[in-house]
Amino acid sequence: MADLSGGEAPPPGEDDKRTVRGDDRPGASLADKLGQGLKRLSWRTPIHSLRLRGRYPLQLLDVPADPVPGNAKAGRALFEHRLSHAGESIAFDAIDRGLSPAMTDYLQSFAWLRDLAAAAAERREATGIAEQLMRRWLKAHAKEVSQPGWRPDLWGQRVLFWTAYAPFILDTRDVHYRTEVLRALARGARHLDNAAAAAPQGLPQLTAWAGVIAAGLLFPGGDLRAAHGEAGMTRALAVAVHADGGLVSRSPAEQLAFVELLAQLRAVYEVRARPPAGAVARALTLAVPVLASATLGDGALSSWQGGGPLPEHQVAAAIAAAAVRPGMRDDARDWGYQRLCCGEARLVVDAAPPPKAALARGGCASTLAFELSDGDQRLIVNCGGGIGLPGDLTEALRTTAAHSTLTLGETNSTALHPDGTMGRGVNEVALIRVHGADASRIEASHDGYLKRFGFTHSRRLTLAADGYSLDGEDRVIPAPRRKAGPVPATLRFHLAPGVETVITADGQGALLRPRDAPSWQFRTRAGTLTIEDSLWIDRAGRPRATQQLVVALLTGGEGATIPWSLRRVR
Repeated sequence: MADLSGGEAPPPGEDDKRTVRGDDRPGASLADKLGQGLKRLSWRTPIHSLRLRGRYPLQLLDVPADPVPGNAKAGRALFEHRLSHAGESIAFDAIDRGLSPAMTDYLQSFAWLRDLAAAAAERREATGIAEQLMRRWLKAHAKEVSQPGWRPDLWGQRVLFWTAYAPFILDTRDVHYRTEVLRALARGARHLDNAAAAAPQGLPQLTAWAGVIAAGLLFPGGDLRAAHGEAGMTRALAVAVHADGGLVSRSPAEQLAFVELLAQLRAVYEVRARPPAGAVARALTLAVPVLASATLGDGALSSWQGGGPLPEHQVAAAIAAAAVRPGMRDDARDWGYQRLCCGEARLVVDAAPPPKAALARGGCASTLAFELSDGDQRLIVNCGGGIGLPGDLTEALRTTAAHSTLTLGETNSTALHPDGTMGRGVNEVALIRVHGADASRIEASHDGYLKRFGFTHSRRLTLAADGYSLDGEDRVIPAPRRKAGPVPATLRFHLAPGVETVITADGQGALLRPRDAPSWQFRTRAGTLTIEDSLWIDRAGRPRATQQLVVALLTGGEGATIPWSLRRVR
């Protein structure tokens, strides 16, 4: 892993050039996948049942504090005997009738304990609710290894939450119930010893190894388990995290969960008065600046790779929980998001190839798209994404057309597969950053359309130092010594909800009027400008109607140039 010194901007006027290529680190090989599959099948065998036998801790060595605050609103719903998460609400009595994947994970991980604690004025108010849901889980899942209850990442979270909120789930005079909880915890830890390496690469495997480490540190005689967990975590981090600290999934929403996970794990080390493993400490130090730089002016996340604009208070809480100097990493090359901050304007650009299929699911064909905010007002956005959305909508949100960038031939810059993986397309992005006294500029180009159409897409974005203007130029450049035919080009600018727009009289511009912020004027000198319907996934994961500016033209064999600008109306 690299330190943060590489993130410093060059002196004013000096170019910072680099080519960003697709991640060439291997995912799991076919042999690895076969081995992992066989291991998962073995979890239902008598041999694995024997592995789970053994002593259970009579008590934990310590109870770590959870540094991440919960959602008090969701916690109050628990007092009303309802689970509330990701825009869903379901009564306890209906839990057994089937849950969405998002609600299943919320219930099974016991992340709701964090929300319950946030809503409880006193702990004793919450112990009855915690014990009720715990008893349901023990009855349904404790004795039999089955899915999804024994998924390694869920057990990793469960170890962290059960130990952090042990006073909530163990404050009882029922000795048999207490014994069942501790026995289930010990069985889960033994399961993770064998199962963590079989979890999917990325955040799920990191979560599973975090559970192994936590169990090793908090159970008596756990030194060997802790060492085993730290070795596994080190290997998993090497595959799942770029040198600049960003997850290979390139999802800001997952990056937020990653920071929360590492902060929670570090709290376990702290309560045991032990320094975190070197790989864990480095990962947290690097991950926080990357997360902070994926935000817009309102402090909420920018919308990329299937994630939505998770709210500013959640981002701020995760950064505070990490307790490292946040800083900024506005040029995280491998993770891929470039940010310019000028005046009150914030510009975030996707300047890297999409995540590799072997290491991520649900990736988006968003290369060279951008989002722009003026103060806390979002102006240009991507449609975003989130959990719990209908499958056809989720697939539509992955397309290039769902992002504020250019498409050729109404196709995606990188092919999208129905199983969530990505195919051929963008393999390389050429990038230049220029910082000057009057403006800062990002120039980037990608090869996603080269093989299909014989064109490269190049984009130049120049943000004035005062943040009052953004000049853009999109070029469709023919490849040398290759004959290219006419191809329809469409340039989209998705507008944030609440931004009203109207085409100017000359048909070459539009006025953007946010409700409670200064207006901006869009101008272009190429193609046909129209306004079309769009949508945006909000902070609660709900689709909201909005609009988009669309510039359309037909490229010739010589390519095309589309200059445009956005200027704040003073």
